[in-house]
Amino acid sequence: MSAFHFDSLVWHWPIAIYLFLAGISAGAMFFAILLKYACLKQTAHESKFILAACIIAPISVFLGLGILVVDLTKPLDFWKILVFYNPRSVMSVGVIILMIYQVFMFAWIAAVYAKPIQTWLGLRFTPINKLLTWLAQQHASITGLLLILSLSLGAYTGFLLSALPGYPMLNNPVLPLLFLISGLTSGAAGALLLGVLLKGQPDSKEVKFIHKIEIPLILVELSIIFTFFMGLVLSGGQKQVAAATAIGAGFWGWVFWLGIIGVGLSVPLAMNLFMTASSQRKFSYVAMTALMSLIGVLLLRNFILYTGQMTTV
Repeated sequence: MSAFHFDSLVWHWPIAIYLFLAGISAGAMFFAILLKYACLKQTAHESKFILAACIIAPISVFLGLGILVVDLTKPLDFWKILVFYNPRSVMSVGVIILMIYQVFMFAWIAAVYAKPIQTWLGLRFTPINKLLTWLAQQHASITGLLLILSLSLGAYTGFLLSALPGYPMLNNPVLPLLFLISGLTSGAAGALLLGVLLKGQPDSKEVKFIHKIEIPLILVELSIIFTFFMGLVLSGGQKQVAAATAIGAGFWGWVFWLGIIGVGLSVPLAMNLFMTASSQRKFSYVAMTALMSLIGVLLLRNFILYTGQMTTV
């Protein structure tokens, strides 16, 4: 049986990419909000890392939706999902969350950058100026709703897979939490990587703030992965078989131990601890740590998607 082609395969790599991009968008917005309210306050619009998050979030969610549409059997019928909702369908619920999330995402970005945009516009485009002023006034409410929506979107990426019937590894209540935490990690990593590429200072207070949160996030993710597989092993039957197939010998076992646990989690954790202990944050350290985290999350999405479909009830 090939690692990528087997009889029970329903979803393949485009879905993994979609889940990765949706997660990174939600995570980037989550950390942009944290940076603004817990670190930068009124100077948020000056931060290269806030800017990076505000670039990553919309681009990644649009790319993800584009991949999802192209992967459909009838791409031109995608509009029907936007018009005809089925509250019992995980896909429909996800589309609703995505649509509302995008509205508040753009509203939040506009509110953060209201003053510089108004300065640039001057006295032109009065309706836009008034809209920006109103959004800035509603910023607290927009932030609260966006925070909830970003967490919901991150968790939804796991619920989407857990809704596949007949796959013991995917029908796991821990999966949404695992995808939420890994999505937050990827959002933080994406904001850090693009932020330093945009000439953000690698030793800035934003980087220190994110790293301070990233360390416990990685530890929590490792704990959730342990819980995820221990639950499968202790359940016995096909769930135990699914766990052994996923993390045992073979291609996907190497992806898990070397790619996800090694490159994606252990290396970033060690680098974060080193930078915290030494107080040295150079461009190469920050960029490489962020890149390793992103690779790890992308591998995790593909690993769960493929190995989760290898074993059926």
